[in-house]
Amino acid sequence: MSDKRQRARVQGSWAKQLPKNTRPSEVPNNQPKNANSAPGSWGCGPQKTPKTFEFIQPTKLIREVPPEKVIENAGDHEISCCPSGVSRLRLLPGFLPQEEADWMFSKLFAELPWSQKTNYRQGEAYEEPRLTCWYGELPYTYARSTMAANTQWHPLLLTLREAVEQASGCRFNSLLCNLYRDGYDSIGWHSDDEASLGPKPTIASLSLGDTRVFSLRKQPPPEENGDYTYVERIRVPLSHGTLLLMEGATQDDWQHQVAKEYHDRGPRINLTFRTIYPEPENHRPGTKLRFTAKQQ
Repeated sequence: MSDKRQRARVQGSWAKQLPKNTRPSEVPNNQPKNANSAPGSWGCGPQKTPKTFEFIQPTKLIREVPPEKVIENAGDHEISCCPSGVSRLRLLPGFLPQEEADWMFSKLFAELPWSQKTNYRQGEAYEEPRLTCWYGELPYTYARSTMAANTQWHPLLLTLREAVEQASGCRFNSLLCNLYRDGYDSIGWHSDDEASLGPKPTIASLSLGDTRVFSLRKQPPPEENGDYTYVERIRVPLSHGTLLLMEGATQDDWQHQVAKEYHDRGPRINLTFRTIYPEPENHRPGTKLRFTAKQQ
């Protein structure tokens, strides 16, 4: 094959042949050379001398976000030990047998007086993203909204309260019931530390229905100025028939939530048994116990 035919085949029929006497390194006569161009430049004017970069050691230590811990196994789990005391979770999966839990869920779902509570944040009212009802001889105030006293306990709730008391060794006189209708229902970060619950309360949480993740995060130290970026975090999947006890200083040193889940989730009932006391004298209902202690 001749050179001409080989060049046409490699470059394509559209390619133009190079002039015989032109070399790629030559500059065409119609483009003036720039006398100030530095070797290797594009001929766009004087080139500045490259800056030299100096490494400066950062003054702040590089911090890593602690990995989230998952608690799934039954038993007692000590999650922190601080000046305020020991914080402990006691997890009892399968506290209720499957068939018994199924029957209890359907009965409570249909027969409890569920309603949507109005809360207040920064002076603005909003509807809670879940349904609730309250049982107890005393009213319960949180988020600047009060649930009236209700002594008409559903018979099934009395049976469950007795079973939870035997398992926990605690006595409970009140119950907050939450119904999460689907994955979009939730409860935000908070602690159950109102003065009406007393110091270091034990909260017994019984789950019925679809599994939801119960999350906890540790309160940051004062020097963090309320920044939760580097605090310890825990996930506890709460399945049908599971009992969770929050004990010791958990409400002082930790917050908890049930976050929204943007995929298919069926309804879930959460029964939180607790002991409530009359509000302290000259105390605004619903105010945190921690805040009250600082003001004295």
